[in-house]
Amino acid sequence: MAAVPTPPGSPSPGRCTDPGPPRPPIFQSLKIKRTPKTPNSFGDRTTSDVVVRLRTHEGRDNWFYCHSEILIEKSKYFAERLSDDWPTCQILDSRYCVEVYCEELEFDFHVIAFRLLYVTEPQTRYGVRNTLGIFQVAVRLGCHQLAHDCIDYLESVPWEETEEEEMLRIIPHLGSQYEEILARLQPVNPISVVGVFISTIRFATSSPSTSLRDLKSSAQDQLEYMLTEDDDAPLLTLDNEDIKIEVKNCIRDLLSRFNYHIESLLNASQDMVSEMTMVCDMHSFLSDISWVCQILTKMEMMKHLVHYWLEASLNIVRVTEKLNQDDHMPETRLKVIEVTSKVLDAVGFGHVIVATAMRLGLVNVWLPFVQRTRPLLEQANSDSEGGSSLQIDSEIWQGLESAFISILLTLPSVSQAEILAGWLRSEHARYPDLTEAFEAWCYRSKIAKRRLALSDGISNRTSSQVPP
Repeated sequence: MAAVPTPPGSPSPGRCTDPGPPRPPIFQSLKIKRTPKTPNSFGDRTTSDVVVRLRTHEGRDNWFYCHSEILIEKSKYFAERLSDDWPTCQILDSRYCVEVYCEELEFDFHVIAFRLLYVTEPQTRYGVRNTLGIFQVAVRLGCHQLAHDCIDYLESVPWEETEEEEMLRIIPHLGSQYEEILARLQPVNPISVVGVFISTIRFATSSPSTSLRDLKSSAQDQLEYMLTEDDDAPLLTLDNEDIKIEVKNCIRDLLSRFNYHIESLLNASQDMVSEMTMVCDMHSFLSDISWVCQILTKMEMMKHLVHYWLEASLNIVRVTEKLNQDDHMPETRLKVIEVTSKVLDAVGFGHVIVATAMRLGLVNVWLPFVQRTRPLLEQANSDSEGGSSLQIDSEIWQGLESAFISILLTLPSVSQAEILAGWLRSEHARYPDLTEAFEAWCYRSKIAKRRLALSDGISNRTSSQVPP
């Protein structure tokens, strides 16, 4: 009898060939059901009335002894193949035979799926990858209950990143009705993103207990990741006014608490300043402010920190020097240097515009501090055993040097002369190396009269040509 074409989307049943002489069929019609005394078992040849022949295009060919009542009840595909209306169903060794073709990589998933048709309770021991493979088989064979059990499992367990990629590759091709499985991977609406960002920035700039510091550090990392543009766009738009207002308020609160701590240290005795709690709080504040610089730079809001740092510079330096006798002094200086480098960079390269007097004050306060700090950190490194964690990235030292030179060249020539004279007299003239600024000052100063004379001459000629 000629085979009937397989419906689209269904595995090909093929035709079973009889390797031996045919025997009379035990059952005349599948509509007649047996009522066994004990439950049927997968692979039980003594009670089987159906052979499922699982084949691959690579030549693999396995026979599985099954039971029609179970296959018909739990699989739409087998119900169609074993119906009286399906002419390709033939009899082999007194059993009905159904062929199923699959890819080699799917073979084991088919075998497991066949076994699970005999199980009354959902199984959870196969893991995400295997369950996904079984789910594909269940969908193709129309095993609705098995597919539902796979969905429940996949929705209930965590996935690794590679498993997520596998889900995204496979699930959409099985039909839109199954895309609910991918709910955890769907894009989040902007309102929800803003809500998470606001809650996180509040926590990341707060002063929680010591037990929550690791959680706070994680929150800071994730906030920075949200705003980073890499292979993907930032998670939220940086021009969102609600976000900017919230960030501004959080920064204001952080700097207010830091300022209160600075004033407390200034007014405290040396013994109180040296207390571990005071030192740790100072270090924690500086770490938070250093991190905040990353966020403010990405959001182009660095001015809110720069203006505060300019006003508080003298007090910050005084407190840092007051901690000079404390064992944690190098760490504190290190954090102060980190923040100052970012402030100087913002001012020196025009990201934040400040008045000339404030730029001059910035150099006058922080240049001597940086000159004193680098030898101290180098000494701390040489005194420590087994290496030290106090070394600042060389890029920070280079950035500080470039920022000082840039700011210095924007100042009036008289102010430049005073700063350069002090730098040359200093015992720490080795760093920062202001040679570039010194050379520019010498050149400008030497040709200044000629430049101005030329400029006056041009101005006078222009004025004489103006009609009365």
